[in-house]
Amino acid sequence: MRSDPAEYELVAPGSLAAVVSLLAKNPGDWLPIAGGTDVMVQYAAGKLQARKLVSLWNLPELRRIEISEGEVSIGAGCTYTDVREHRTIQQEFPLLASAARWTGGVANQNRGTLGGNIVNASPAADSLPALLVYGAELILASARGERRVKYVDFHTGYKQTLLGVDEVVRTICVPRRFTEYMSYSRKVGARNAQAISKVCVAALGRIVGGAAEDVRVAAGSVAPMPVRLGKTERFLQGKPIDAAVVRQAREIAAAEVRPIDDIRSTSKYRATVLGNLVSEFLQKLSLNGHTSRALTRWNLLSANDAAREVLDCCGSTAWARELAGRRPLKSESSLVAASDEIWSSLPARDWLEAFSKHPRIGERKAPPAASFKSAEWSAQEQKQVEPAEDSVQIALAQGNMEYESKFDRVFIVCATGKTAAEMLSILQRRLRNDDATELREAAEEQRKITNLRLKRWLSQ
Repeated sequence: MRSDPAEYELVAPGSLAAVVSLLAKNPGDWLPIAGGTDVMVQYAAGKLQARKLVSLWNLPELRRIEISEGEVSIGAGCTYTDVREHRTIQQEFPLLASAARWTGGVANQNRGTLGGNIVNASPAADSLPALLVYGAELILASARGERRVKYVDFHTGYKQTLLGVDEVVRTICVPRRFTEYMSYSRKVGARNAQAISKVCVAALGRIVGGAAEDVRVAAGSVAPMPVRLGKTERFLQGKPIDAAVVRQAREIAAAEVRPIDDIRSTSKYRATVLGNLVSEFLQKLSLNGHTSRALTRWNLLSANDAAREVLDCCGSTAWARELAGRRPLKSESSLVAASDEIWSSLPARDWLEAFSKHPRIGERKAPPAASFKSAEWSAQEQKQVEPAEDSVQIALAQGNMEYESKFDRVFIVCATGKTAAEMLSILQRRLRNDDATELREAAEEQRKITNLRLKRWLSQ
């Protein structure tokens, strides 16, 4: 059953003051909407109960991102595109930038807003665990004035919040104190984007003196609302991250959530995956505690030597020069965040230079432009191609030729952990892309490859 537009009223007052005045006059009658990405799904299905809608879209008071010494203030009307493209957010809040990249496709990222994600209050929302671990606070506005609440207290139950019927979220405030923390985020779903999470995790951690000085873990899709894993965090406080601690933390994390069975997954699966993701985070955190020596050495190199040393991780000389220019970088997370920001800002010619250093999927021989180390890493990344059936290898070879004929460049995919059949399926899908769409997909795959290689380089 589809909705009848004649049954709905939409007004756009044009200012935040006018919006809250309207809400105050008729409390509970008007539903504020911004990008409308969730509302329109309900409307199209004939399930939108609210009949009177007031637009917050493009209100200037809600579209600002302001930087102060102590915090970043993000207007609730800022889109996911605004968030993921903002340099300070990329550098200091990589968990939030990653969540913005995961949320829907480009069209949804251009319309969906951070405030809308918060107020919609889905337990599976991608950005909410990141806000929890960053210790965000919300400024709520009404005709009565403004109040500031801790985000950790905002969700009170499934689809329930502290927001009054006459209030809107004006600003999300995030403290600037996590640049020395290792960050970790994972989304488990049918796809990394345009799919609802089965489980999503955001985590921050810092090792001091060989022990966990501060660990923050939040998860979505495992409870009626996004949650901080308080029991797990308290257990880890002050402990060295060894195998026994990781094992216990996995069990505690899996036990302290309340997932459900639904069409996407089962309760048991979600709890098990959450435990595994916490384990993976802690293993990375433990390794990150030992990377300072490698980074310290790299930070002291000349600019040319520093750029030369990381060039194999990406293949773009402009990227390597700019990354070397960002030194000193004090942690793996700050290195990866700087890499992501630089890569996203490069023109297409620099992306193409990086692409040119890769062999074809299914071929061991690296192109002449690739260094020995780059060729070695490519071979390791594609190790699951060799045992593939002959028919799959033949189809990959044919697909490579078709791809290069259409796009005039080599097919790029992050091969780590993928079978030959999976890569063939991805190749066949991407052959249907237009050139601009495919260039963006290839660039995102290169970003993933670069991050994996940076972490491998640090561990050597």
